[in-house]
Amino acid sequence: MKCNVGGRDRINRLVTGTALIAYAVYANQPMAYAGIIPLITGIVGFCPLYPLFKYSSCK
Repeated sequence: MKCNVGGRDRINRLVTGTALIAYAVYANQPMAYAGIIPLITGIVGFCPLYPLFKYSSCK
């Protein structure tokens, strides 16, 4: 697994994922637990969809 999620993209994923999970807990919205996906991809630094589109936000 090669890093394909760069700095800003990674920060955006971490913030979005955390916000969605907080919303899921606060508002009891189970669909918001989908925030786990951007949170994990932000932590790991790899998005499995990027290679399909031949895209990388790493420098």
